Amino acid sequence: MQLLSKDKLTGSNYLDWMRSLRIALRYDKREWVLDTALPEAPADDATRAVTDAWQKHKDQSDEVACLMLATMVPELQKSFETAGAFDMADQLKEMFQEQARQERYDTMISLLGCKQ
Repeated sequence: MQLLSKDKLTGSNYLDWMRSLRIALRYDKREWVLDTALPEAPADDATRAVTDAWQKHKDQSDEVACLMLATMVPELQKSFETAGAFDMADQLKEMFQEQARQERYDTMISLLGCKQ
């Protein structure tokens, strides 16, 4: 988790922040939370196994969401206080997608320039 405490998400460092987040979550075996939406809560008559599986998913989603919020600047924290981990990751991707695309493009141009 020290990877994430190094730099808070400001918007200009989205790709680096997301990479560090995924590394930390992969270490904790929770990276899947960013890629899987939380399903609807099970019905009251659902089996115990279904209810327990949903609760585990919800708990891990909440833990990851808190970690994500703790590593953001306050302005972003206010925007995502009530969001789950999957929804937060999806919204952040939309917010910073254009900037990330430009950053990848600039990196590719630099790499191509080095070869010549």
